[in-house]
Amino acid sequence: MTSAPDILIRPAVDADGPALADLIRAVFAEYEDCPFVPEEFPELAAPASAFAARNGAMWVAERGGAVVGSLAIAPNQDPGVFELFKVYVAGPERGGGLSARLLERAIAFARAGGGRRIALWSDSRFTRGHAFYLKHGFRRVAGIRALHDAGVTLEFGFARDLGPGPALAARAS
Repeated sequence: MTSAPDILIRPAVDADGPALADLIRAVFAEYEDCPFVPEEFPELAAPASAFAARNGAMWVAERGGAVVGSLAIAPNQDPGVFELFKVYVAGPERGGGLSARLLERAIAFARAGGGRRIALWSDSRFTRGHAFYLKHGFRRVAGIRALHDAGVTLEFGFARDLGPGPALAARAS
C-alpha cells in the first residue's frame, strides 16, 4: 500500500489509451480466466473523446508519469442517473485512498450535471472492488449481466443515491 497524496489525478487525454490498456491488462491478470482483449475496448483508442462524446468525463491517476488508476463517468439512459466505467487501480496503489479520490471527482461531476444516482456494473470476480463500492454507500442491485466476451464475464450491478452534501468527505474522516 502506498500513499495516495503524491499521486496526481488529472483529466484523461486520448494519448492515455495505451497506458490505460496496460493498467487494465495488469488488473485482469490478477484473476483466473480474465483475459484482456484490446478489441473489446474500442474506447481506449481515444478514451477522453469517447467519454466526452457521451457527455461524460474520465480521469487518470499518475505516479511518476505512470498511469496507476482510472475512472470514467457518463449519464446513462435514465434521467438523473450517471454510470461509472473504467474503475481500475494498480495493485500496489490500492488501500491508500486513491479509489475514493477518483470517486469523489465522479460524484462531483454527476452532481454538477443534475445527477441523483450513480450506477455501475462490475465483473463478478472483482470482489475487492465490490467491497469498496459497498463501503462507499453503493448497494448491489438485482440481476446479473452477461457480456458474452472472451472472459465469459458476468457482472453485478451496484447503485448509490447521491443525496445532498459532500460526496465522501464525511465518510473518509
